[in-house]
Amino acid sequence: MEHIKIKYFTEDIDKLTYIDGKSDWIDLRSSETVELKKGDFKLIPLGVAMELPEGYEAHVVPRSSTFKNYGVLQVNSCGIIDGSYCGDEDMWRMPVYATRDTVIEKNERICQFRIVKNQPKIVFEEVSSLNHENRGGFGSTGRR
Repeated sequence: MEHIKIKYFTEDIDKLTYIDGKSDWIDLRSSETVELKKGDFKLIPLGVAMELPEGYEAHVVPRSSTFKNYGVLQVNSCGIIDGSYCGDEDMWRMPVYATRDTVIEKNERICQFRIVKNQPKIVFEEVSSLNHENRGGFGSTGRR
């Protein structure tokens, strides 16, 4: 089992929990109340900093209900937090764009994360053919 050191920037949000059997994603919460007008951009503070295990990174994405509930889009689609972002002031944040006027209350669950092993070192080998049957192009299942 991996261990992650975590620093909380406030006592006003629930501590992170892992819900066995439901999902291996962990919810993150807004650490302050955020008011946004349609068209606003904001880095929403998530109230935590972490030291990830060696060789891991965190993938941060919106919860499935985030857009429906708040009308915000995460502007980088998927946030990647690498292992070097682990200083005492390196609070995690979610960059959002508001599609309508909205308020996200302190302690609301707005995104989620999981840790993933870093990609191994790879070498690209240039070839003139991959020697496989053509599947028919982008989005094709290979059936005709």
